[in-house]
Amino acid sequence: MQTHNLGFPRIGAKRELKRALEAYWQGDINQQQLLQTGAELRQTHWQLQKDAGVDLIPVGDFAWYDHILTTSLLLGVVPERHQNGVNNIDLDTQFRIARGRAPKGKPAAASDMTKWFNTNYHYIVPEFTKDQEFTLCDKFWFEQITEAKQAGVNAKPVLIGPLTFLYLGKTTDDSNKLTLLPKLLNVYQRILQQLERLDITWLQLDEPILALELDDEWLQALLSSYQQLDKGSVKLLMATYFGDIGHYLPALSALPIDGIHVDLIAEQSDLAALHQAIPAHWVLSAGVINGRNIWRTDLLSAFHTLKPVYQARGNNLWLAPSCSLLHSPVDLDLETRLDDEIRSWFAFAKQKCQELALLKQALLTDQLDKIVCYSQSIQARQASSRVQNPAVQQAVAALKLQSTDRAQPYPVRQQAQQQHFSLPLLPTTTIGSFPQTAEIRQSRLAVKTGKIDQAAYQGQIEQHIQLAILEQEQIGLDVLVHGEAERNDMVEYFGELLEGYTFTQFGWVQSYGSRCVKPPVIIGDISRPQAMTVSWTRYAQSLTDKPVKGMLTGPVTLLGWSFPREDISRADIALQLSLALAEEVKDLQEAGINIIQIDEPAFREGLPLKHSQWQHYLDWAVAAFKLSCRDINSTTQIHTHMCYSEFNDIIASIAAMDADVITIETSRSNMELLNAFEHFDYPNEIGPGVYDIHSPNVPSVSWMKQLIYKAAEKIPLQRLWVNPDCGLKTRGWNETRTALANMVKACKELRTELL
Repeated sequence: MQTHNLGFPRIGAKRELKRALEAYWQGDINQQQLLQTGAELRQTHWQLQKDAGVDLIPVGDFAWYDHILTTSLLLGVVPERHQNGVNNIDLDTQFRIARGRAPKGKPAAASDMTKWFNTNYHYIVPEFTKDQEFTLCDKFWFEQITEAKQAGVNAKPVLIGPLTFLYLGKTTDDSNKLTLLPKLLNVYQRILQQLERLDITWLQLDEPILALELDDEWLQALLSSYQQLDKGSVKLLMATYFGDIGHYLPALSALPIDGIHVDLIAEQSDLAALHQAIPAHWVLSAGVINGRNIWRTDLLSAFHTLKPVYQARGNNLWLAPSCSLLHSPVDLDLETRLDDEIRSWFAFAKQKCQELALLKQALLTDQLDKIVCYSQSIQARQASSRVQNPAVQQAVAALKLQSTDRAQPYPVRQQAQQQHFSLPLLPTTTIGSFPQTAEIRQSRLAVKTGKIDQAAYQGQIEQHIQLAILEQEQIGLDVLVHGEAERNDMVEYFGELLEGYTFTQFGWVQSYGSRCVKPPVIIGDISRPQAMTVSWTRYAQSLTDKPVKGMLTGPVTLLGWSFPREDISRADIALQLSLALAEEVKDLQEAGINIIQIDEPAFREGLPLKHSQWQHYLDWAVAAFKLSCRDINSTTQIHTHMCYSEFNDIIASIAAMDADVITIETSRSNMELLNAFEHFDYPNEIGPGVYDIHSPNVPSVSWMKQLIYKAAEKIPLQRLWVNPDCGLKTRGWNETRTALANMVKACKELRTELL
C-alpha cells in the first residue's frame, strides 16, 4: 500500500515565498536570491513529507505565482502583449502576465484571474487564439523533477491534465477551444516521452473538471485524448477532486491509465461502488483526508470505511488527501497560542501527511490503538461548551420561519434614497479599504503585543481615518469610506469580534501570487457580543458632510473564507452569521450611517460544481444575505460587492439578493462580465469596476472613460455607479491617489458628455 500526496503548500510555513516575491518585485533582492528561496522551500517541503511517512511525494506542484500559469509557460501559452521574443520564456514572463506588464516594464493588461473551482484560490486564465500553437518551452517544471531525484525524493510528478487546462482557458476570438486539442496533445505526448527518459514511474495528471457535469462533447474529448496518448513505461494516475465522479466511472474504466484518485470528502461517495466500477489492476487512490479544511481526521471511522476495500484490493488501494494540500496551512506545530483542547481538533498539511501514515499502519496491521487515541478528541468535541449555544440555535430556527424581504420594494427605496442623498449622475465611490501602510500594521502589532494601550491605538487609527477622509474629499469622491485601517483582513477582523470563532498564528494559505490569507476557524455556534464597526464608521462620518459607507463582510463570504465546522450544514452556519450581521446593520443605521455595504465576493465560488445542485445553494445563500439587512429603513441604501467571478449563469439569483447597489469586477475582462446584463433586465443599480487594483498600473482618464462608455451601453446611466474593481489595501498611496483622481475626472467629463 502506498501513501501519496497530491500537492503541498508552496508559500512556506511563515510565508517565506510571499516575502521573497515581493522583495524581488520591489528590487530589494535579485533573481538568484529569489531562486534560492524557492529551492530551499522545495527541499524543506519534500523532506517534511518524507519524514511524515508519505511514500510518493508530489513534484512539480511548486509555482512562483500559480500552477495554471506555470503550466501555460510549460506549454508556450503566452499572450502576445507579454512576449519578449518568440518562445523566449523566462522567470519574469509569468509576472508580466499576472501583474500587467509588457517587456521593458511598459504597461499591458494582465490576464484574467478567476477562482479555482469553488475554492478561494485564484488562477491566471490561459489565453488562446484560434491558431494557437503549443510548444514545450519553459524548463522549470522538468528542473523540479531533476532536482527532486538528485535529492533522493521518491518523486511523482504532478501536472494539470490536457482537458482541464483547455477547459479553464479562454479564447480571445470566441473560437471553439476543443479545435486546439490535437496540437495540445502533441505537447503532452512529448512530456510523457521526456518523463520516460527521466525514468519516472508515476505521473499524476489532474482532471478536476470531472467534478463538473460535463457535456458530451467535453467528456468524449477527454476519453479520446487519453486513448490517444502513448504513455510508454510511465504509469498514469488520473487525479480528480472537489466532487464525486461515480457517474463517469463506467466510461473512464475503459481508459488505458493505471489508476484514479477520487475525492471522498467533497461529496458523498460510495467507496465500495467505486471499487467495483474500476478495473482490479488499477490503483484506487482514496482521498480520505480533507485537503481543504483544518479538522483532524476521524481515523477510526476512515479505517472502517477503507478496510473492506483494502481486503479486496490489497496494495492497489492507495491513501491520499482529498485534493492538494495547497488549501491547507503548513504546520500545526507552530501554533503555540492555541489551548490544548482546540489544538487537539486540528491538523495542518504536515499533520495530514502524518495521518496518512497512521491510517496506513492501522490497515496493514489491524492494530487500532494509535488511531483510536488519535480520534478521541474529534469525537469528544461535540460535547464541548465551545461548540453548542442553545440560544443561537433557537434564534436561527425562528429565523427560518420568517420572510427575507425588505419592507419596501426597490423602486420605492430608490426614490427615497435619491431624495435623501442627492447624488450626481455616475456617483463615484471605492470598494472599502485604502492602503495598509507599514505604520498601520505596526500600530496593530503594538496593541496586540501590549506595547501601546487601547486608547493610544484608537488615537492612531483615527489619524489614519482622518487621512482617508481628507484624501477622498480632495479627490472628489461622492460616497466615502473610512478606509478600514483597523482591519487585518475582511473576514478575520469580524471573526475576532464574534463568538464561535478561533484564530491561528500561522494558518496562512495562498489566495493568488504573493497574496496570502489566514482564515479564521468556525468552531461553534456564532453570536455577536457587541458592535463591531459602529464606532470607527461613526467617527469617519463626523469628519465629513458626504455620506460614509458602513463596511461589513457578508454571511456567505464570512463562511466561505473561513475554515468552517463540519458537524452542521453550511446553510445553518450562514444563518447564524446573518443573525449577527443583522444586529450590526441595525446599530449602524441608528448611528446615522445610511449607506451600508455588505460584501459578498465569495457568493459565486460557493456554488456546487454540479449544476443540478445549484438551486439549493442559491436559495439559502440569497436568504442569508437578505436576512442580514432586512429590518432597515427605505432610505438606508444597501450595497454589495463581488469580484473575479462569472455572473451570467446566476444573474437572477444576484438580482434576488435585492441589494440597492452591486459593485463588480469588470476591468480585467474589459467589461465582458456585463454581457450578463444583455439578456437580463437587472432591476437595481450597478457599479462595474473601471480599473484593476491587482495591477500596479495607473489607468488613464481616457481608458476609464472608454470602459464607462461600454458600461453605459448595457446599464442605464441613472443606475450606473463608478468604482475600482476591489479594495485598495494592497496598493500604495501614490498610485491610489492618482488612479482615483483619474476616475473622478473621467466621471466629471462624462457627466457633461453624456447629458
